[in-house]
Amino acid sequence: MNKRYVEIVVLSDAHLGTYGCHAKELLSYLRQLEIGTLILNGDFIDIWQFKKRYFPTEHLQVIHEVLRFSLSGTRVYYLTGNHDDRLRAFSDFSAGDFHLRDKLEIRIRGKRYWIFHGDIFDASVMYSPWLAKFGAFSYDWIILFNRFINKVRTRLGFSHLSIAGKIKSSVKKAVKYVSDFEQTALRKAIEQKYDYVICGHIHKPQIRTVETSSGSVTYLNSGDWVENLTALEYLDGTWSLFEYKSQNGRTIPTGTFHRAVNGSVNGQSIIFEAPHEAGLQAD
Repeated sequence: MNKRYVEIVVLSDAHLGTYGCHAKELLSYLRQLEIGTLILNGDFIDIWQFKKRYFPTEHLQVIHEVLRFSLSGTRVYYLTGNHDDRLRAFSDFSAGDFHLRDKLEIRIRGKRYWIFHGDIFDASVMYSPWLAKFGAFSYDWIILFNRFINKVRTRLGFSHLSIAGKIKSSVKKAVKYVSDFEQTALRKAIEQKYDYVICGHIHKPQIRTVETSSGSVTYLNSGDWVENLTALEYLDGTWSLFEYKSQNGRTIPTGTFHRAVNGSVNGQSIIFEAPHEAGLQAD
């Protein structure tokens, strides 16, 4: 199989070990890539909802694939999130090319990057952890019910429907929560003179540049592998948003990339040239 080379891949919120995780699709995506640096930006394994009776083979295979990358020369950074926060007791652990961290502060081609999951800006996680865990449990069951509904809709010839997405977009508090999260991340990044800030957590993939009187910053969110099935990819100095699509069991890159243009996200096909190193350095 001819694999596609990507200098840096950032993905988050796979929530391995939950009913909502699209592990089969994530495994298919990873197996078709050669990656220079892989950044798992939080909630990759869902320790909050871990159950011995539910951890399917595909979920274990995803973990195996990540370890295979780290043993094959790919630098793998596992950044902790709220659903895998117990791993923070072991932050700064490294073994070969595998590194466990809470955040990354790096430079790529001279630009400063601040990469972290984002739960530090979530008041419900910081001050009401039990409420946050109850919400996560409810969300998982909504996703499971959503899958059943979509199977029925597919058989009837209808397109897929995101129940969780419709709930979030229709509830004003949920919309405000996402907006507040993004504004806080942007404000803090500008205050600390970062050029880029990369988060996960809110399951809302996007790339946009924001300018204020205090400065400008490019905000990227890698989305998730529960609803959106997205990842951030870096190649030849350009960040792109990858959305998983499948045809005959193979992911389709053409037409599923989005490049940020003037702060918005527009769908574009991207032609890949000869790969080279991204010049990633730790601050």
